[in-house]
Amino acid sequence: MNLPKPVSTIIEYFESLPGIGTKTAERLTFYLLNTPVEYKKAFSKALGELSEKVFFCKNCFNISDSEVCSICKDSSRNQKMLCVVEEALDLIAMEKSGYKGLYHCLGGALSPLNNIGPEELRIDELVKRVWEGEFEEVILATNPSLEGEATAMYIKNKIKDQIAKSKNKIRLTRLGRGLPVGADVEYADSQTLARSLEGRQEY
Repeated sequence: MNLPKPVSTIIEYFESLPGIGTKTAERLTFYLLNTPVEYKKAFSKALGELSEKVFFCKNCFNISDSEVCSICKDSSRNQKMLCVVEEALDLIAMEKSGYKGLYHCLGGALSPLNNIGPEELRIDELVKRVWEGEFEEVILATNPSLEGEATAMYIKNKIKDQIAKSKNKIRLTRLGRGLPVGADVEYADSQTLARSLEGRQEY
């Protein structure tokens, strides 16, 4: 069946999203096709605003609607603790666990098979923050996957000299093993994340 071009295009866009197969992409497209015009216009406007009104915080690279995110602006948070996560979704999960320090979002994890090296991540920015900041602890909260472990090890090697020379005697820790190997931080429940934070170890 030859579908109208706008319909087939939307199907292709949905299909390119993570976890969306052809059947689901078709169902979503035909659902939108049968919604009121006002809904489709509002949906289109919201998509456009993703690039127009959402930015990356200049400090931590969390998503924000301003140059500096609300977390970095919050002076009541522990300014001596820095939690390094892969993505903003992981940051959201950590927030639900009760963590009240600062963050650094890497923008992913090292993955040579997908051509993601250190240059594609915000590791240099992290090194600079650790060097210029007054942190007492840096928590490596990358996922307990092969890519996450490789990223944590790379960061450890990158900043170990700075930590050794640090006047603040920075602790470098890794999330405790409350998280199962192969799991993603964003899907963990808040109690598991809280236990992982409490059981973090020197790294």
